[in-house]
Amino acid sequence: MNTYDRRNKIVELVNQKGTVQVAELSNAFGVSEVTVRADLTLLGQKGELTRFHGGAAKREDKASDGQDKPQDELILEERYLQASDPKKRIAQAAAGMVKPGDTVILDSGSTTMLLAEELVKSGDITVITNNLPAAFVLSENPDITLVVCGGTLRHKTRSLHGNITEYALQGIVANLMFVGADGLDAATGITTFNEGYSISGIMADAAQRVVVVTDSTKFGRRGYNLVLPMEKIDTIITDTDISDEAQKALRDTAIDLILV
Repeated sequence: MNTYDRRNKIVELVNQKGTVQVAELSNAFGVSEVTVRADLTLLGQKGELTRFHGGAAKREDKASDGQDKPQDELILEERYLQASDPKKRIAQAAAGMVKPGDTVILDSGSTTMLLAEELVKSGDITVITNNLPAAFVLSENPDITLVVCGGTLRHKTRSLHGNITEYALQGIVANLMFVGADGLDAATGITTFNEGYSISGIMADAAQRVVVVTDSTKFGRRGYNLVLPMEKIDTIITDTDISDEAQKALRDTAIDLILV
């Protein structure tokens, strides 16, 4: 059972039983208690359950206060929840591009974390990443050669950045690089509201093919920092809710656009 399915099963068990214990889940799924605690922590942050010491309980109140987040950037767990079904389809399509023997670079982000949950089912691939949640997921498969770039932790995205991270990518040649987007348009490329975006350009330079994995809500949104210009992007995978205007603009470029 992969990480995505296991977490769904945990939520089902919590909702059925009311409360569950870490040891109980560890035995049920055949994974370590450390793994279960990480699952419960993430699910608690997503609002799927209430975490307590040694286990978790059903969350009765998931109501929102209806207030918009006052800043442009969302923490990773909130981004993970947005457009979850399209993101899952996008991740599955992206995983289908990876062949045995490939070397893959995964950038930070919620969609690339979902991609990791698809890639963990594979074997005989090498994955290089600065994405700590993705690395944690991929570490469960011993048939995957996992390379984690060092560096300074950026807490909101739980990813590594800085000179050490960039140095770790020197001399690397990868078949594919997968990158998410805070904002994307055909004229500019990928933009962000964040700091710590320079690593994406270095990852792209190391890859033979750069693939953007992003849901349709990001098109037409423009941040103030340029992550990757369009000329560095080879393929975009997004969902079918993309507007006709954005779709036409992308098809007028040399980009390979894949809708799922």
